[in-house]
Amino acid sequence: MSERILTYQLQAFSSPDKAAVEVYFPDYAAPAKPKIPLDRPYRGDYYKISLCLRGTAELKANLETHAVGPNCLILATPDVIKQWLRIADDYETLSVFFTRDFITRNNAATGKLRFFVAPPSYVVQLSAAQAASLAASLRFLQQKYNTPSAERDNILKSIINSLLYEIGTLYDQQPAPVLASRTRSQQLAAAFRQLVQAHHATVRSVAFYAAALCITPKYLSELVKEVTGRTASAWIAEAVVLEAKALLQTPGLPIQQVAASLHFADQFAFSRFFKNSTGLSPTAYRQAG
Repeated sequence: MSERILTYQLQAFSSPDKAAVEVYFPDYAAPAKPKIPLDRPYRGDYYKISLCLRGTAELKANLETHAVGPNCLILATPDVIKQWLRIADDYETLSVFFTRDFITRNNAATGKLRFFVAPPSYVVQLSAAQAASLAASLRFLQQKYNTPSAERDNILKSIINSLLYEIGTLYDQQPAPVLASRTRSQQLAAAFRQLVQAHHATVRSVAFYAAALCITPKYLSELVKEVTGRTASAWIAEAVVLEAKALLQTPGLPIQQVAASLHFADQFAFSRFFKNSTGLSPTAYRQAG
C-alpha cells in the first residue's frame, strides 16, 4: 500500500499543452496519446462514460475489481480511485469525458440521476441491443463534438443530458437480476462495501456497519471474510488509507487537517494508523512522492 495516488484533471487526457477543456471525446486512433500511467491508482476530477466495443480489461474502482468486456458500460465519477489492472491490446471503446462544472452549471439534471452521484456499480454488462443503442448515442455525440459551431457547448450539454437519462434507465434495469443471483452473504458483503465507501471517512468501527445492516459485528466479520477473503476491518482500513493518500497529495494541506477530515482523534493517532497500514509515516509518504 505504498503506491502514490495521483489526481488528474481532464486536461491531462485531452490537451496537456493547451487550454483546459470541459468536454473531451478522445480519438483513440490518433497517433499521439497522453502518457499517463493508468496501471497505477489515480483519481480524476471529471466524469467519464465509456462503452467497450471489443477487447477486455480489468478495472479496480475503489475497493472493487471489475472485468470489462464487449458491451460493458463503464462509469468513472470524480473522486473515485481507479486503477486499470489489465488492458488487452485490442481493447476499444467509445468514451466521453466532461468536467463537474460543465454538467452541473445551471443544470438540475444531475440531482435527479441517482446513479450519477453514487453508482451501484462502475461496470455494467449491457445486452447487445442496449449496447447498440448506447453506441448510437455516443457516436451522435462524437459527431457533434467534431462539428464546429458557435453553440457547440450548448449542443453538447443537451446531448450529454439526454445520454445521462438513457444511462440512468440502463442502471435502473440492472439491480434486480444481479441481486437475485447472489446469496444472502454476498448481498450483505456487497452492501457492507457500499457502506464503507460512503462512511469510511467518518466511521471505522465494524460495529457501526453491522448495526446499519441489522446484524452482529461477529457475523459481519465472518461473512465478509468468507465472501471476500479479507476481514471487515481490512476493507475499512484500505478505504481510509486510499482516502488519506489522496488528501496527502493536496498541496499545502497540513497533516493535522488530513487527520481531522478523516475524524481521527488527533494527528498522532492518524500517523500511527497510516504507518501501521503503509509502512510509512504521512510525512515520509509525501516526501517519497
